[in-house]
Amino acid sequence: MHSTKPKEAVHKQSARSYLVFLTAVATAFALYGFSSSLTEYTVCSSSSRIYTVSELQPQAQCITIKNDRIIHVGKHDDIVSSTVNVPLLNWKIPFRWPPVSYVDPTDIIVPGLADAHAHVLENGWMMQLPLGGSKSVQEIVERVKSYIYDHPDVLHDPDRWIEGMGWDQTRWQNEEFPKAADLDQDPLLKGRPIVLSRVDGHARWVSPRVLEIMGTLPEDSEIVGGQIIRDSQGHPTGIFVDNAMDLIPIPPWTHNQMEEYFSATANLALHYGLTSIHDAQTKIPMVEFFQKKADEGAIPLRLYLMGSVALHGNNSDSDAAETAAYIDSDWKHGIPRFVNYGKQGRLTLRSVKLFADGALGSWGAAMLAPYSDNPDLQGTLLQAPEVLRAAVRRYWEDDMQVNVHCIGDKANRITLDIFEELIREQDINVSSWRPRIEHAQIIDRHDLDRFGKLGVTASVQPTHATSDMWYAESRLGPDRMEGAYAYATLLRVSGDKILPLGSDFPVEGVNPLLGFYATVKRLAVDGSSPHGPSGWFPNERLTRREALKGMTLDPAYASFQEQDIGSLEIGKKADFVVFDRDFVDCGDEEEASCNGSEILEAKVKAVVIDGRVVRGALPQPKDNVTLWGIISKLGTYLRATGLL
Repeated sequence: MHSTKPKEAVHKQSARSYLVFLTAVATAFALYGFSSSLTEYTVCSSSSRIYTVSELQPQAQCITIKNDRIIHVGKHDDIVSSTVNVPLLNWKIPFRWPPVSYVDPTDIIVPGLADAHAHVLENGWMMQLPLGGSKSVQEIVERVKSYIYDHPDVLHDPDRWIEGMGWDQTRWQNEEFPKAADLDQDPLLKGRPIVLSRVDGHARWVSPRVLEIMGTLPEDSEIVGGQIIRDSQGHPTGIFVDNAMDLIPIPPWTHNQMEEYFSATANLALHYGLTSIHDAQTKIPMVEFFQKKADEGAIPLRLYLMGSVALHGNNSDSDAAETAAYIDSDWKHGIPRFVNYGKQGRLTLRSVKLFADGALGSWGAAMLAPYSDNPDLQGTLLQAPEVLRAAVRRYWEDDMQVNVHCIGDKANRITLDIFEELIREQDINVSSWRPRIEHAQIIDRHDLDRFGKLGVTASVQPTHATSDMWYAESRLGPDRMEGAYAYATLLRVSGDKILPLGSDFPVEGVNPLLGFYATVKRLAVDGSSPHGPSGWFPNERLTRREALKGMTLDPAYASFQEQDIGSLEIGKKADFVVFDRDFVDCGDEEEASCNGSEILEAKVKAVVIDGRVVRGALPQPKDNVTLWGIISKLGTYLRATGLL
């Protein structure tokens, strides 16, 4: 006999089979939906704390991402109502697609943050032996000793070169440059080749062993744009400033070292919410390294490279032709210009970095008048104006953006003169060249308006102001302070209202919120300044919205990328950051009433680049787009219909 099962049992068995099948489908769907490869999704803020940096819609409740682009920006009801309910196997069980994530009401979403002036590999290099914050020569000696003890390969190899960065004599009691002999005072250091870079990278302090390796040094008159500091008998003290640093035979970095340095900096940058960095001095081996990483699809954030050009081999007006020949020779007949290079399209090189002068901390910034605290010095031009002019002309002819390092008022004036002359001579649309002055730190008040009139972008670093404020006034005197670190003024006179902000890391910290705080507060992180709690020259503060734009859309414009990144708008790349608190809106209070702790205490919860989460995590989507939500919904439906 053949046994038969009741119809109800058959239906229930069938239902269970459906449930198993649908659970498998749900599992695959949920796992796909939660992965970083999700191709379409919406992120919402019920408190409208999505700061878009768009003039048309400064704030939004939701953004929708498809693949690597933003496809919707707007109100919750408008975007969420446009999603669809997906029926499964003719059972109308609602699942919202695309899935919607809701950040906490106190969270904020901002465009991916950019650093408009930094040194990527150098930062990773500095992290091996950081000397920042040292208050004396002896403290530095102790740090070098600790480094040696912590690295057995260095400890047991007295010929191994030791490098570090970050010392700043202006923070020491005597404020004098250190000496080579200081690095021989401890038996562990004695006889070792040691090179320690000043915090700004414009001076190096070497040990007696390095001086011995270097042998006979050239006379000062033979060094263009640099100086060997000597004692009263003419002997080198161990300090090499600006172009004189090139005399030090430091071993070149290996590929493995660059891998280590890049990984360290990239991880730190993403941790703090940076999605784009302008690398402000990329040498040829670095370019080749980055290209290889891009070919491998291993660039975790956007890099805008400035090809490093050294012109100090030429120092007279007759050397313009030699300058062009040097450019061809050093860059193999031209810098390898490329845009959106590599598998991910995150690497761009279409600009060069030139140097007009040195740094303020080492009295190397070229000034129109002598330094107030050292009347014998007036700073250093790293090459003659005609040489700089020839280089700018040549690179503009090669369709390269030109970015010039200028700290002192003399360097800024000469560079503005060169830009003005060539703009008139070539009758160009300056927006197609977007010339930049990097730092624009000390500007004669008569030259401030020229930035806007000429269309020159001032690329500034607000933490330089709060680092230098303890000695800048004594070094410059009161008259020159009107045009020093004048960020609000530079933004006001800018024709395009563009002021890209950077850090110059490793000179300053990588965390962009340190720069944000310095921009809006003009205070040290402990709330102090030479002028009290209102800030150092508080009239030069930017608003919080201006600071955010200076860290997002303005760097995008300064790198010809404003159509793709810098704001949360339809059609742009889906690069954004979720922070755990609101540091953009100070409420109805005036800035002076907000203590700024929310800026310094803000933490990154998620970083998204090209639509993919690369750090942290977005909240789990709601409306049943979860594995257990789907299974629960199916079970409820089957039980309600009597099929389970």
